[in-house]
Amino acid sequence: MRTSSKKPTISSSIENNKAFMEERLGMGSSFDVGFRELIILKRKVHIYYVTGLCEASIIQEMLKKLVEINDVEVSHKKLPEIIENRIVHQQVKPVKTMDEAVDSILSGLIGIFIDGEQYAQIVDVRHYPGRTPQEPDTEKVIRGSRDGYTENIIENTALTRRRLRDERLRNVMTKVGERSKTDVCITYLQDIASDDLIDLIKKQIDAIEIDGIAMAEKTVEEYIINRKWNAFPLVRYTERPDVAASHLLEGHVMVFVDTSPSAIILPTTFFHHLQHAEEYRQSSIIGTFIRFIRYLAVFLSMFLLPLWLLFVMDPSLLPKELAFIGPNEEGNVPVVIQIIIAGFGIEFLRMAAIHTPTPLSTAMGLIAAVLIGQIAIDVGLFSPEVILYVSISAIGSYVTPSYELSVANKLMNLFLVVVVGLFGLPGFVVGVMINILFLATITSLRTPYLWPFIPFNPKAMLQILLRVPVPYTNTRPSIVHPKNNYRQPIK
Repeated sequence: MRTSSKKPTISSSIENNKAFMEERLGMGSSFDVGFRELIILKRKVHIYYVTGLCEASIIQEMLKKLVEINDVEVSHKKLPEIIENRIVHQQVKPVKTMDEAVDSILSGLIGIFIDGEQYAQIVDVRHYPGRTPQEPDTEKVIRGSRDGYTENIIENTALTRRRLRDERLRNVMTKVGERSKTDVCITYLQDIASDDLIDLIKKQIDAIEIDGIAMAEKTVEEYIINRKWNAFPLVRYTERPDVAASHLLEGHVMVFVDTSPSAIILPTTFFHHLQHAEEYRQSSIIGTFIRFIRYLAVFLSMFLLPLWLLFVMDPSLLPKELAFIGPNEEGNVPVVIQIIIAGFGIEFLRMAAIHTPTPLSTAMGLIAAVLIGQIAIDVGLFSPEVILYVSISAIGSYVTPSYELSVANKLMNLFLVVVVGLFGLPGFVVGVMINILFLATITSLRTPYLWPFIPFNPKAMLQILLRVPVPYTNTRPSIVHPKNNYRQPIK
């Protein structure tokens, strides 16, 4: 964030400070900027706050305590010390510049200015409006905790610390945005996370120069990760505190952005986006079974349609036992065009469901899927098999835990369908190779995207394929270069 080289200091004249506040905070024109002037021991005391970010009862209690000073104290020379002792709140700190005072007040803190003093007391009583923690819609589990991150960054860090009561857990707060001054917190375990990784993330965030980050974590991600036009997600989002705590114990770094319920996990690989908390809430064998089913669904979402199209175009590639695959009758529209149109139709339904009120979305989906789909088959626009395989591919994309990865896989799937439709078998082989080579060249914060497949790490790959029992996972992933490689004492 770009800052001025010379910051105005707090004046000993309280009227000068008031004039500055009227100009900077818009007192008198902005209704939510609160101001009270008190006379305490014959000296003026000004109190500034933002209505809505501070509880009225706390402000009233503070005013009562300050006014009572006139009844029990007589020495005005020690007024600053008296006021500081009378403020019965957990965090009180002095600031000496007007910019610090303004930023603190706009963040929900209370600023107290005393006539004749060149500093202000900042009292942390912020109370951001928002919802209570509840289970995230995108990361539900059958058994497990039902709390999730909210739009309040203070609550989010508290939910994380509740699971990691370690004195080495660090929450480093900074601000991003010249106008928004949004709180951004970098969270890590000091004795586990790599210093190089922490320094790199801090450097990337400190270098952000923008007016504001209204889109919160997404804007911060695009500054941290220079993805350009790459569709594949290079960071993982989570709204579950238990998932965040698990990654912190592995040596990852979390980034929280105020006003967003999604925390950013750094760094991540392709396989991180295929993991889900449900696997670790079940026994190892069941978790492994769930993981295999999920991998199969993701594979089908990526390769089922281009493979089926390839067999339709060249039935000689099929063994006799599978000769039934393919449409029985040649339709009025080429199969490749049917697949593309049906794929776009699925996306239309998805977007319509998002923008449709919840009570109507179910009815809309049934009408579109059953009525329109059946009519399209009857008039000869689609063959029944196209609807079948497009539906299976769509279900596979919804099984993908990461929404961002599912969308990227859809684009890759569309690319493979087009090249197979144009070039047949050579197009499929070249298209798959291009996709693998592209993924192999991607790095996320200097981390290979396809690790542990490329470069190959057999022990880590085994833990990717199988949900290994926790007592047997003694080491942390080497890809994050943790300071402490061992989770538990080696027996």
